[in-house]
Amino acid sequence: MELQELNAQALAKFFQGGCVYLGANKDQVNALNVFPVPDGDTGINMFLTIRSAVQAIAGKNYLSVDKLAQDFSMGALMGARGNSGVILSQLFRGFSQSLTQKVTANARDMADAWQKGVDLSYKSVIKPVEGTILTVCKDMAQAAGQAAQDGADIIAMLGQALAAGEKSLANTPNLLPVLRQAGVVDAGGKGLLVIFSGGLMALEDREELDFSQIAQETKPALPPSPIDLLPEGDIPFCYCTEFLIKGDRLPLEKIQAHLSREQGDSLLVVGTEQVIKIHFHTNHPGKLIDYAQNFGSLHDLKIDNMQDQHRELDPGTLPVMPSDLKKCGLVAVAAGSGLAKLFGDLGAAIINGGQTMNPSAQDILKAIEKCPAEEIVVLPNNSNIILTARQAEKLAAKPVYVLPSKHITQGIAASLLFDENKTAAENGSVLSQSLETVKSGEITFAVRDSQYDGLQITAGSFLGILEGKIACNHQDLPEVLASLLEKMVDIKNDSLISLFYGHDLAEEQADSLLAQVEEVYPQMDIEMHWGGQPLYHFLISVE
Repeated sequence: MELQELNAQALAKFFQGGCVYLGANKDQVNALNVFPVPDGDTGINMFLTIRSAVQAIAGKNYLSVDKLAQDFSMGALMGARGNSGVILSQLFRGFSQSLTQKVTANARDMADAWQKGVDLSYKSVIKPVEGTILTVCKDMAQAAGQAAQDGADIIAMLGQALAAGEKSLANTPNLLPVLRQAGVVDAGGKGLLVIFSGGLMALEDREELDFSQIAQETKPALPPSPIDLLPEGDIPFCYCTEFLIKGDRLPLEKIQAHLSREQGDSLLVVGTEQVIKIHFHTNHPGKLIDYAQNFGSLHDLKIDNMQDQHRELDPGTLPVMPSDLKKCGLVAVAAGSGLAKLFGDLGAAIINGGQTMNPSAQDILKAIEKCPAEEIVVLPNNSNIILTARQAEKLAAKPVYVLPSKHITQGIAASLLFDENKTAAENGSVLSQSLETVKSGEITFAVRDSQYDGLQITAGSFLGILEGKIACNHQDLPEVLASLLEKMVDIKNDSLISLFYGHDLAEEQADSLLAQVEEVYPQMDIEMHWGGQPLYHFLISVE
């Protein structure tokens, strides 16, 4: 089979095939987690990211690969979850930019778009690490470029790129010692290969792909609807105005800054250099439209009178939007009813997520926009959510400071110092210092036999994790707790141990373990809290 070029329908089929195949194989990707812990989520994060992108193009008839790629990129951008999902969204963003003004794409176009995606993916990471999805993507793009240069059609080009990707993936343990030590290849790189393998299978009309799951979920991954953002009671700004601006090198930040100074509310300005989506509640939609026309052509224009909408809706189902906003608000990611209540008591708006389910950029963006404050500090509370939070920060219409809290315990310590009367930047400066004062530990269990840094780990044993690295393991939970605390506590300098016990631990057992800790550290203040977090028996902080 030969295929010299892709039209919009064929490109959509390629993307859908990649989504379907990753959906069927996401557990295999999850299992490649470096740590043998129960929350390996790379496959899930990548799948939810690409599914969001596929849903953004579902049910639409495109006349060009340009427009389709733009919408697909926007869907990936809003749905990105975890580090791997953010990198994947940037790959699609660069891919989209390279296809600007193209009706169809040949092998050369596809290879160039792939390379553009690699370039943006590397830029999205502050310190790119070789031996990861970045390396696999780069090697695949180089092979695709060479194949196109040699005159290969799209099918042959993809085949050669996948062969190079398999070789690159097999080499990742040689580039990244932690992979070699764990005996796995890079999970993100594997996920990428699965996506492109599925895309090729779709173009070849392979029967093993089941597209029914896409048909079942066709709701686009877009910013909040005007109904989501309707205020209760009197409506000071009557017209919900939405449209797209299309152009070249659109100044997203400039448009955001200008519109944020206009009278109105529920402002959302998101997009890329080629297409920007505007959502704004205003009394002067014409003024908004006149301004936007300075930058490009307007599309999908929609103006609704919210007074009419409001009369048709039950106000009790709508969120309250206070008229007097706080200077600064706090948004925190947390999983577990106890942890959510704790952050809520400290004044934070809660996004459900964490170790077992990373929120998307859209989830974080929606929380930012709905938080009744002029500026926002975001606590990701997980190293795998920081990139996603920073992506939401770029999309937000208000000033946002993402505090790089890698652990829930860091986020709790930071929340205690938060001041709603200071700016986000001022809060960020103070709260950043608190991250260095907290030592963070976790206790979970191993899902497979493994080895790490000289430790022989058996499936089902308990793991003590200190600052993101496995520090001890044992078949006995009290033994692991004692060993982990021994590594965390400095008797001369520390004064407080905080324990947050999880969903899988009974209160009686938690109390028994607390008594054990109090007996060993009688000179320290020790607190026990119900966290309710899944899969992690304890989250621990020492200060």
